[in-house]
Amino acid sequence: MVERCDFSIGQRIDNRYTVTKSLGEGAFGMVFKVSDTSGRTYALKVLKLWEVHPEIRQQLADRFEMEYQTGQIDSPYLVHSVGHGFVGGNPYILMEFCPNGDLSHAPSNTDWNLVGQQVLLGLKALHQCGKVHRDLKPENVLIKQDGTAALTDFGISGDRNKRMTERNLLGKPQQIFGTYAYMPPEQVNPHRDATVLPTTDIFSFGVMMYQLLTGSLPFGSLNDENELVLYLKAGKEGRWNRSALTMSRYGTMYMPVIEGCLQPDFRKRLQSVDEVLRLLPKADLHYAVPQQEPMHIPQNIRGLLLRVMQGEEYGKTYDLTSIGAQTGGLVTMGRRDASVRNTLPIVEQNSSYISRKHCTFELDAPSRQWFIRDGQWDQSTPGGWKTSLNGTYVNAKEVSPNGYFIQVGDIISIGDTKLRVEAY
Repeated sequence: MVERCDFSIGQRIDNRYTVTKSLGEGAFGMVFKVSDTSGRTYALKVLKLWEVHPEIRQQLADRFEMEYQTGQIDSPYLVHSVGHGFVGGNPYILMEFCPNGDLSHAPSNTDWNLVGQQVLLGLKALHQCGKVHRDLKPENVLIKQDGTAALTDFGISGDRNKRMTERNLLGKPQQIFGTYAYMPPEQVNPHRDATVLPTTDIFSFGVMMYQLLTGSLPFGSLNDENELVLYLKAGKEGRWNRSALTMSRYGTMYMPVIEGCLQPDFRKRLQSVDEVLRLLPKADLHYAVPQQEPMHIPQNIRGLLLRVMQGEEYGKTYDLTSIGAQTGGLVTMGRRDASVRNTLPIVEQNSSYISRKHCTFELDAPSRQWFIRDGQWDQSTPGGWKTSLNGTYVNAKEVSPNGYFIQVGDIISIGDTKLRVEAY
Protein backbone atom coordinates (compact mmCIF):
# COMPACT_ATOMS: atom_id res chain seq x y z
CA MET A 1 0.00 0.00 0.00
CA VAL A 2 1.48 3.33 -1.12
CA GLU A 3 0.53 6.47 0.78
CA ARG A 4 1.08 10.12 -0.03
CA CYS A 5 3.86 11.58 2.12
CA ASP A 6 4.07 15.34 2.54
CA PHE A 7 6.69 16.11 5.16
CA SER A 8 7.24 19.51 6.75
CA ILE A 9 9.90 20.88 9.09
CA GLY A 10 9.80 19.18 12.47
CA GLN A 11 8.08 16.01 11.28
CA ARG A 12 9.75 12.61 11.63
CA ILE A 13 10.35 10.20 8.77
CA ASP A 14 10.16 6.51 9.57
CA ASN A 15 10.13 7.50 13.27
CA ARG A 16 13.89 7.95 13.01
CA TYR A 17 14.78 11.15 11.15
CA THR A 18 13.55 14.68 11.87
CA VAL A 19 13.09 17.00 8.91
CA THR A 20 15.02 20.26 9.34
CA LYS A 21 14.83 21.62 5.79
CA SER A 22 13.43 20.83 2.35
CA LEU A 23 16.29 20.60 -0.15
CA GLY A 24 14.28 20.15 -3.33
CA GLU A 25 11.65 18.21 -5.22
CA GLY A 26 11.51 16.73 -8.71
CA ALA A 27 9.08 14.67 -10.74
CA PHE A 28 9.91 11.49 -8.86
CA GLY A 29 11.56 12.40 -5.59
CA MET A 30 11.75 14.75 -2.62
CA VAL A 31 15.00 15.49 -0.77
CA PHE A 32 15.17 16.70 2.84
CA LYS A 33 17.86 17.68 5.26
CA VAL A 34 17.28 15.52 8.33
CA SER A 35 18.88 14.73 11.67
CA ASP A 36 18.85 11.48 13.60
CA THR A 37 18.39 11.02 17.35
CA SER A 38 22.13 11.61 17.89
CA GLY A 39 22.01 14.94 16.08
CA ARG A 40 23.90 13.75 13.00
CA THR A 41 22.86 15.42 9.74
CA TYR A 42 21.99 13.62 6.50
CA ALA A 43 20.16 14.13 3.22
CA LEU A 44 17.12 11.88 2.78
CA LYS A 45 15.53 11.22 -0.61
CA VAL A 46 11.99 9.81 -0.82
CA LEU A 47 10.74 8.20 -4.05
CA LYS A 48 7.22 9.51 -4.72
CA LEU A 49 5.63 6.24 -5.81
CA TRP A 50 2.17 7.71 -5.16
CA GLU A 51 2.76 10.04 -8.14
CA VAL A 52 3.22 7.28 -10.72
CA HIS A 53 1.03 4.62 -12.26
CA PRO A 54 0.92 1.38 -10.23
CA GLU A 55 2.15 -0.62 -13.22
CA ILE A 56 5.59 1.04 -13.16
CA ARG A 57 6.05 1.41 -9.40
CA GLN A 58 8.08 -1.76 -9.00
CA GLN A 59 10.33 -0.85 -11.93
CA LEU A 60 11.08 2.56 -10.41
CA ALA A 61 11.59 1.05 -6.96
CA ASP A 62 14.11 -1.43 -8.39
CA ARG A 63 16.06 1.38 -10.03
CA PHE A 64 15.92 3.40 -6.82
CA GLU A 65 17.47 0.41 -5.04
CA MET A 66 20.19 0.39 -7.70
CA GLU A 67 20.85 4.05 -6.92
CA TYR A 68 21.32 3.12 -3.26
CA GLN A 69 23.77 0.38 -4.22
CA THR A 70 25.68 2.72 -6.55
CA GLY A 71 26.05 5.19 -3.69
CA GLN A 72 28.04 2.55 -1.81
CA ILE A 73 30.86 2.56 -4.35
CA ASP A 74 34.02 3.56 -2.50
CA SER A 75 35.08 6.93 -3.93
CA PRO A 76 35.47 10.37 -2.33
CA TYR A 77 34.00 11.84 -5.51
CA LEU A 78 30.57 10.21 -5.10
CA VAL A 79 27.85 11.13 -2.59
CA HIS A 80 27.59 8.05 -0.40
CA SER A 81 24.49 6.12 0.57
CA VAL A 82 24.29 5.60 4.34
CA GLY A 83 21.06 3.62 4.67
CA HIS A 84 17.64 2.98 3.21
CA GLY A 85 14.10 2.06 4.18
CA PHE A 86 10.39 2.68 3.54
CA VAL A 87 7.91 5.29 4.66
CA GLY A 88 4.24 4.99 3.74
CA GLY A 89 5.18 2.28 1.23
CA ASN A 90 7.63 4.64 -0.50
CA PRO A 91 11.36 3.80 -0.48
CA TYR A 92 13.89 6.32 0.80
CA ILE A 93 17.68 6.63 0.72
CA LEU A 94 19.71 8.20 3.52
CA MET A 95 22.80 9.95 2.12
CA GLU A 96 25.72 11.99 3.41
CA PHE A 97 24.80 15.67 3.56
CA CYS A 98 26.78 18.09 1.39
CA PRO A 99 26.39 21.56 2.94
CA ASN A 100 27.88 23.69 0.17
CA GLY A 101 25.22 23.28 -2.53
CA ASP A 102 25.80 22.21 -6.12
CA LEU A 103 27.91 23.49 -9.00
CA SER A 104 25.10 25.62 -10.41
CA HIS A 105 25.58 27.93 -7.41
CA ALA A 106 29.38 27.75 -7.20
CA PRO A 107 31.18 31.13 -6.87
CA SER A 108 32.94 32.63 -9.88
CA ASN A 109 36.39 32.17 -8.32
CA THR A 110 35.96 28.37 -8.15
CA ASP A 111 38.97 26.36 -9.32
CA TRP A 112 37.29 24.73 -12.33
CA ASN A 113 40.41 22.68 -13.10
CA LEU A 114 40.17 20.98 -9.72
CA VAL A 115 36.41 20.56 -10.01
CA GLY A 116 36.79 19.07 -13.49
CA GLN A 117 39.29 16.48 -12.29
CA GLN A 118 37.16 15.53 -9.29
CA VAL A 119 34.06 15.09 -11.46
CA LEU A 120 36.04 12.91 -13.88
CA LEU A 121 37.34 10.75 -11.02
CA GLY A 122 33.76 10.30 -9.84
CA LEU A 123 32.80 9.19 -13.34
CA LYS A 124 35.81 6.88 -13.43
CA ALA A 125 34.65 5.17 -10.25
CA LEU A 126 31.20 4.66 -11.77
CA HIS A 127 32.52 3.42 -15.11
CA GLN A 128 34.87 0.92 -13.47
CA CYS A 129 31.81 -0.57 -11.78
CA GLY A 130 29.83 -0.79 -15.01
CA LYS A 131 27.73 2.31 -14.30
CA VAL A 132 26.96 5.22 -16.61
CA HIS A 133 25.56 8.30 -14.89
CA ARG A 134 23.44 9.46 -17.89
CA ASP A 135 22.38 12.70 -16.20
CA LEU A 136 25.57 14.63 -15.48
CA LYS A 137 24.88 18.36 -15.02
CA PRO A 138 25.86 21.07 -12.49
CA GLU A 139 22.83 20.35 -10.29
CA ASN A 140 24.00 16.75 -9.87
CA VAL A 141 27.46 17.67 -8.59
CA LEU A 142 27.42 18.57 -4.88
CA ILE A 143 30.17 20.16 -2.80
CA LYS A 144 31.08 18.26 0.36
CA GLN A 145 32.08 19.76 3.70
CA ASP A 146 35.78 19.64 2.75
CA GLY A 147 35.14 21.29 -0.64
CA THR A 148 35.33 18.12 -2.73
CA ALA A 149 33.02 17.93 -5.76
CA ALA A 150 30.98 14.71 -5.66
CA LEU A 151 28.46 13.20 -8.08
CA THR A 152 24.93 12.41 -6.97
CA ASP A 153 21.60 11.31 -8.46
CA PHE A 154 23.03 8.30 -10.31
CA GLY A 155 19.85 6.28 -10.33
CA ILE A 156 16.51 6.99 -11.95
CA SER A 157 17.18 10.53 -13.17
CA GLY A 158 19.24 9.59 -16.20
CA ASP A 159 17.29 6.50 -17.11
CA ARG A 160 15.86 6.33 -20.62
CA ASN A 161 12.58 4.77 -19.46
CA LYS A 162 12.17 7.39 -16.75
CA ARG A 163 12.25 10.20 -19.28
CA MET A 164 9.65 8.39 -21.35
CA THR A 165 7.51 8.02 -18.24
CA GLU A 166 7.78 11.75 -17.51
CA ARG A 167 6.48 12.62 -20.94
CA ASN A 168 3.79 10.00 -21.28
CA LEU A 169 2.41 9.81 -17.75
CA LEU A 170 3.18 13.09 -16.10
CA GLY A 171 2.94 15.35 -19.13
CA LYS A 172 5.71 17.65 -17.90
CA PRO A 173 8.30 17.77 -20.69
CA GLN A 174 9.49 21.20 -19.51
CA GLN A 175 11.01 19.51 -16.46
CA ILE A 176 13.53 17.69 -18.63
CA PHE A 177 14.74 20.60 -20.79
CA GLY A 178 17.71 20.92 -18.48
CA THR A 179 18.58 17.27 -18.85
CA TYR A 180 18.34 17.39 -22.65
CA ALA A 181 20.91 20.20 -22.64
CA TYR A 182 23.61 17.69 -21.64
CA MET A 183 22.54 14.64 -23.65
CA PRO A 184 24.62 13.38 -26.61
CA PRO A 185 22.85 12.76 -29.93
CA GLU A 186 22.84 8.98 -29.52
CA GLN A 187 21.01 9.32 -26.19
CA VAL A 188 18.40 11.76 -27.53
CA ASN A 189 17.26 9.44 -30.31
CA PRO A 190 18.56 5.92 -29.61
CA HIS A 191 18.35 3.54 -32.57
CA ARG A 192 21.30 1.61 -33.93
CA ASP A 193 23.54 3.18 -31.29
CA ALA A 194 21.20 2.47 -28.39
CA THR A 195 23.86 0.95 -26.14
CA VAL A 196 24.67 3.37 -23.30
CA LEU A 197 28.45 3.79 -23.02
CA PRO A 198 30.86 5.86 -20.89
CA THR A 199 31.08 8.22 -23.87
CA THR A 200 27.57 9.38 -22.92
CA ASP A 201 28.97 10.87 -19.71
CA ILE A 202 31.98 12.28 -21.52
CA PHE A 203 29.73 14.32 -23.83
CA SER A 204 27.74 15.57 -20.81
CA PHE A 205 30.99 16.49 -19.05
CA GLY A 206 31.98 18.61 -22.06
CA VAL A 207 28.65 20.46 -22.03
CA MET A 208 28.83 21.01 -18.27
CA MET A 209 32.41 22.30 -18.26
CA TYR A 210 31.63 24.60 -21.20
CA GLN A 211 28.71 26.03 -19.23
CA LEU A 212 30.74 26.48 -16.05
CA LEU A 213 33.53 28.24 -17.96
CA THR A 214 31.38 30.49 -20.16
CA GLY A 215 28.08 30.88 -18.32
CA SER A 216 26.13 29.62 -21.35
CA LEU A 217 25.26 26.35 -23.09
CA PRO A 218 27.34 25.31 -26.11
CA PHE A 219 24.57 24.73 -28.66
CA GLY A 220 22.40 27.81 -28.06
CA SER A 221 19.56 28.96 -25.82
CA LEU A 222 17.14 26.45 -24.36
CA ASN A 223 13.90 27.94 -23.05
CA ASP A 224 11.06 26.34 -25.00
CA GLU A 225 10.18 23.50 -27.40
CA ASN A 226 11.29 25.44 -30.51
CA GLU A 227 14.70 26.22 -29.06
CA LEU A 228 15.01 22.61 -27.93
CA VAL A 229 14.67 21.40 -31.53
CA LEU A 230 17.34 23.86 -32.71
CA TYR A 231 19.62 23.03 -29.78
CA LEU A 232 19.50 19.29 -30.42
CA LYS A 233 20.06 19.84 -34.15
CA ALA A 234 23.18 21.90 -33.44
CA GLY A 235 24.42 19.20 -31.09
CA LYS A 236 23.90 16.51 -33.70
CA GLU A 237 25.86 18.58 -36.24
CA GLY A 238 28.63 19.53 -33.82
CA ARG A 239 27.94 23.26 -34.10
CA TRP A 240 28.89 24.90 -30.80
CA ASN A 241 30.03 28.42 -29.88
CA ARG A 242 33.81 28.19 -29.83
CA SER A 243 34.35 31.96 -29.57
CA ALA A 244 32.60 32.12 -26.18
CA LEU A 245 34.96 29.45 -24.85
CA THR A 246 38.02 31.25 -26.24
CA MET A 247 37.07 34.41 -24.36
CA SER A 248 36.59 32.59 -21.03
CA ARG A 249 39.14 32.35 -18.21
CA TYR A 250 40.55 28.94 -19.16
CA GLY A 251 39.23 28.89 -22.74
CA THR A 252 42.45 28.24 -24.65
CA MET A 253 43.52 25.46 -22.30
CA TYR A 254 40.11 23.78 -22.44
CA MET A 255 39.62 23.88 -26.21
CA PRO A 256 41.11 20.37 -26.85
CA VAL A 257 39.04 18.94 -23.98
CA ILE A 258 35.73 20.43 -25.13
CA GLU A 259 36.44 19.55 -28.78
CA GLY A 260 37.07 15.94 -27.82
CA CYS A 261 34.04 15.67 -25.56
CA LEU A 262 31.46 17.33 -27.84
CA GLN A 263 32.05 15.16 -30.90
CA PRO A 264 28.53 14.17 -32.06
CA ASP A 265 29.74 10.74 -33.24
CA PHE A 266 30.55 8.80 -30.08
CA ARG A 267 33.16 6.77 -31.98
CA LYS A 268 35.17 9.96 -32.61
CA ARG A 269 34.65 11.30 -29.09
CA LEU A 270 37.19 10.91 -26.30
CA GLN A 271 36.58 7.31 -25.29
CA SER A 272 37.46 7.15 -21.61
CA VAL A 273 37.83 9.29 -18.51
CA ASP A 274 41.58 8.73 -18.60
CA GLU A 275 41.76 10.22 -22.10
CA VAL A 276 39.93 13.33 -20.86
CA LEU A 277 42.16 13.57 -17.78
CA ARG A 278 45.27 13.58 -19.94
CA LEU A 279 44.00 16.66 -21.81
CA LEU A 280 42.60 18.50 -18.79
CA PRO A 281 44.65 21.40 -17.36
CA LYS A 282 46.27 19.99 -14.26
CA ALA A 283 45.21 20.98 -10.75
CA ASP A 284 46.72 20.18 -7.36
CA LEU A 285 45.22 16.71 -7.22
CA HIS A 286 47.34 13.69 -6.39
CA TYR A 287 46.27 11.32 -9.12
CA ALA A 288 48.35 9.67 -11.82
CA VAL A 289 46.60 8.83 -15.09
CA PRO A 290 47.74 5.36 -16.22
CA GLN A 291 49.76 5.45 -19.42
CA GLN A 292 49.70 1.73 -20.23
CA GLU A 293 46.95 -0.74 -21.04
CA PRO A 294 46.23 -3.30 -18.29
CA MET A 295 47.95 -6.66 -18.47
CA HIS A 296 46.20 -9.70 -19.89
CA ILE A 297 44.42 -12.16 -17.61
CA PRO A 298 46.92 -13.66 -15.11
CA GLN A 299 47.72 -17.32 -15.64
CA ASN A 300 47.25 -18.27 -11.98
CA ILE A 301 43.52 -17.53 -11.64
CA ARG A 302 40.99 -20.34 -11.38
CA GLY A 303 38.35 -18.81 -13.61
CA LEU A 304 36.30 -15.82 -14.74
CA LEU A 305 32.92 -14.49 -13.68
CA LEU A 306 30.61 -12.08 -15.51
CA ARG A 307 28.81 -9.89 -12.95
CA VAL A 308 25.78 -7.81 -13.98
CA MET A 309 26.60 -4.28 -12.82
CA GLN A 310 23.72 -2.54 -14.55
CA GLY A 311 20.56 -4.09 -15.93
CA GLU A 312 17.43 -5.92 -14.89
CA GLU A 313 19.44 -8.77 -13.33
CA TYR A 314 21.63 -6.44 -11.25
CA GLY A 315 24.04 -8.38 -9.06
CA LYS A 316 23.67 -11.72 -10.84
CA THR A 317 26.87 -13.58 -11.73
CA TYR A 318 27.67 -16.03 -14.51
CA ASP A 319 30.61 -18.41 -14.07
CA LEU A 320 32.06 -18.16 -17.56
CA THR A 321 34.76 -20.75 -16.88
CA SER A 322 32.40 -23.42 -15.49
CA ILE A 323 29.76 -22.84 -18.15
CA GLY A 324 32.42 -22.93 -20.85
CA ALA A 325 33.74 -26.25 -19.55
CA GLN A 326 30.27 -27.71 -20.11
CA THR A 327 29.88 -26.26 -23.61
CA GLY A 328 33.32 -26.96 -25.05
CA GLY A 329 34.56 -23.37 -24.67
CA LEU A 330 31.74 -21.80 -26.68
CA VAL A 331 29.19 -19.60 -24.85
CA THR A 332 26.43 -17.62 -26.53
CA MET A 333 24.68 -14.59 -25.01
CA GLY A 334 21.52 -12.76 -26.05
CA ARG A 335 18.09 -11.59 -24.96
CA ARG A 336 16.04 -14.26 -23.22
CA ASP A 337 13.59 -15.45 -25.86
CA ALA A 338 11.80 -18.76 -26.30
CA SER A 339 12.82 -18.92 -29.97
CA VAL A 340 16.58 -18.88 -29.23
CA ARG A 341 18.66 -21.17 -27.04
CA ASN A 342 21.45 -19.00 -25.61
CA THR A 343 23.89 -20.41 -23.10
CA LEU A 344 23.57 -17.12 -21.19
CA PRO A 345 20.08 -15.64 -21.75
CA ILE A 346 19.87 -12.05 -20.46
CA VAL A 347 16.56 -10.79 -19.07
CA GLU A 348 15.39 -7.60 -20.78
CA GLN A 349 11.74 -6.77 -20.21
CA ASN A 350 11.80 -2.97 -19.95
CA SER A 351 13.59 -2.27 -23.25
CA SER A 352 14.59 -4.06 -26.47
CA TYR A 353 18.21 -3.18 -27.12
CA ILE A 354 19.70 -6.66 -26.73
CA SER A 355 19.53 -8.86 -29.80
CA ARG A 356 18.33 -12.43 -29.47
CA LYS A 357 21.69 -13.53 -30.86
CA HIS A 358 23.88 -10.78 -29.49
CA CYS A 359 27.40 -12.05 -28.87
CA THR A 360 29.61 -15.11 -28.47
CA PHE A 361 32.38 -15.97 -25.98
CA GLU A 362 35.07 -18.42 -27.09
CA LEU A 363 37.96 -19.92 -25.17
CA ASP A 364 41.36 -19.83 -26.82
CA ALA A 365 42.73 -23.11 -25.47
CA PRO A 366 46.51 -22.49 -25.94
CA SER A 367 46.49 -19.18 -24.04
CA ARG A 368 43.55 -20.03 -21.71
CA GLN A 369 42.09 -16.64 -22.57
CA TRP A 370 38.50 -15.83 -23.44
CA PHE A 371 37.58 -13.58 -26.30
CA ILE A 372 34.22 -12.11 -27.27
CA ARG A 373 32.72 -11.67 -30.74
CA ASP A 374 29.78 -9.52 -31.73
CA GLY A 375 26.97 -11.71 -33.06
CA GLN A 376 26.51 -15.46 -33.42
CA TRP A 377 26.66 -18.22 -35.98
CA ASP A 378 23.43 -18.33 -38.01
CA GLN A 379 23.19 -20.66 -41.00
CA SER A 380 20.29 -18.65 -42.46
CA THR A 381 22.47 -15.52 -42.71
CA PRO A 382 24.69 -14.97 -45.79
CA GLY A 383 28.23 -15.78 -44.70
CA GLY A 384 26.91 -17.73 -41.73
CA TRP A 385 27.40 -15.00 -39.12
CA LYS A 386 24.67 -12.70 -37.81
CA THR A 387 25.79 -9.54 -36.00
CA SER A 388 23.79 -7.81 -33.26
CA LEU A 389 21.57 -4.82 -33.98
CA ASN A 390 23.09 -2.48 -31.39
CA GLY A 391 26.67 -3.68 -31.17
CA THR A 392 28.80 -5.26 -28.45
CA TYR A 393 31.25 -3.05 -26.57
CA VAL A 394 34.16 -3.61 -24.21
CA ASN A 395 35.16 -0.47 -22.28
CA ALA A 396 33.34 1.70 -24.87
CA LYS A 397 35.20 0.07 -27.78
CA GLU A 398 33.02 -1.69 -30.31
CA VAL A 399 33.81 -5.37 -30.78
CA SER A 400 33.79 -6.84 -34.28
CA PRO A 401 32.88 -10.44 -35.25
CA ASN A 402 36.64 -11.08 -35.37
CA GLY A 403 36.78 -10.96 -31.60
CA TYR A 404 38.44 -9.17 -28.69
CA PHE A 405 40.35 -10.78 -25.80
CA ILE A 406 38.73 -9.83 -22.50
CA GLN A 407 40.66 -8.93 -19.37
CA VAL A 408 39.86 -8.81 -15.67
CA GLY A 409 38.08 -5.53 -14.93
CA ASP A 410 36.68 -5.08 -18.44
CA ILE A 411 33.12 -3.78 -18.74
CA ILE A 412 31.04 -5.50 -21.42
CA SER A 413 28.04 -3.51 -22.67
CA ILE A 414 25.10 -5.03 -24.54
CA GLY A 415 22.09 -2.74 -24.72
CA ASP A 416 21.28 -1.40 -21.26
CA THR A 417 23.07 -4.31 -19.55
CA LYS A 418 26.66 -4.04 -18.38
CA LEU A 419 28.76 -6.93 -17.10
CA ARG A 420 32.12 -6.74 -15.35
CA VAL A 421 34.77 -9.40 -15.91
CA GLU A 422 36.02 -10.69 -12.54
CA ALA A 423 38.54 -13.33 -11.53
CA TYR A 424 38.18 -15.98 -8.85
